[in-house]
Amino acid sequence: MIVRLRSLLTQWTAVVPVVAVVLLAFTWGRDLPAAIVALVTLVLAGAVLAAVHHAEVIAHRVGEPFGSLVLAIAVTIIEVALIVTLMVDGGPKSSTLARDTVFAAVMITCNGIVGLCLLVASLRHGLAVFNAEGTGAALATVATLATLSLVFPTFTTSKPGPEFSTVQLTFAALSSLVLYGLFVTTQTVRHRDYFLPITRLGEVIDVDEHADAPSARAARISLGLLALALVGVVGLAKGVSPTIESGVEAAGMPQSVVGVIIALLVLLPETIAAVRSARRDRVQTSLNLALGSAMASIGLTIPAVALASVWLSGPLVLGLSSTHMVLLALTVVVSSLTVVPGRATPLQGGVHLVVFAAYLELAVTP
Repeated sequence: MIVRLRSLLTQWTAVVPVVAVVLLAFTWGRDLPAAIVALVTLVLAGAVLAAVHHAEVIAHRVGEPFGSLVLAIAVTIIEVALIVTLMVDGGPKSSTLARDTVFAAVMITCNGIVGLCLLVASLRHGLAVFNAEGTGAALATVATLATLSLVFPTFTTSKPGPEFSTVQLTFAALSSLVLYGLFVTTQTVRHRDYFLPITRLGEVIDVDEHADAPSARAARISLGLLALALVGVVGLAKGVSPTIESGVEAAGMPQSVVGVIIALLVLLPETIAAVRSARRDRVQTSLNLALGSAMASIGLTIPAVALASVWLSGPLVLGLSSTHMVLLALTVVVSSLTVVPGRATPLQGGVHLVVFAAYLELAVTP
């Protein structure tokens, strides 16, 4: 019976990504009636769950921290493609899209996902234990990337408004790529042990003892299906965005809320995977996913939009408002205090979630 259920689950997670991509092909660029929007939303939810399943198969095959890195980079690459596509189609009104999306990703990952995982792990296991060296390095990289790319444009004077000049934008893009490349090398080659889950005694857990690793063929199939599922998630999220925009406008909320909602949808696979790892007392894996996603979002998005700005006619606004800079500074301070001990209680998780709730509240009522 158990074998049969597993077989059905595997078949389901293989079919849904294909259905999502087919549905995306038929709905792309069209005005959707309410019934089709409901169908798209249902398939979108299924694609999210399928993406999580295939990401976990790959992670089990390649081990940590490579598994979480695969999911973070895959989601971010497709997210970047979505941002550039929307900027090309949106004209001048999309000038703040890259900034809003990247900042939303930082707040969702560093406060929403981190807070939820710390809360789940500490409530279930008494304490959330992780490696302070690796997590601290990831947090320092995220803070530096966010400051260079999102804070400095507000204070530079080469161009009016919160924009970079061409030279400044080029420097920010190259710095983002260099820092992200250095971090990936540190995470996967030079100091891999810093990013592996640890026990209560601080011993590194280098293998998952609960099940045999899937075969190389199964991992390759899951990699292909993961790519299809992520394309479906992002593409279908774009398809339902006009409905979301109409609902946001009818509710009298700012248009920036649309970017927050889309970011939440796109980051759902990583959120679910991170919470599952936290339930299994693999908090370091959860933090790898969260901070790695924030880092990849900045490190890949800023160079991509810098390159796209060559042919985009409108301005590229990257500088944060004063309110958002305060939230970013608070996030960095709170995260630093969380990381230093290498362990967290429900209090730390609650603090991160309150900061995330404050971000959402200010997004709705600025």
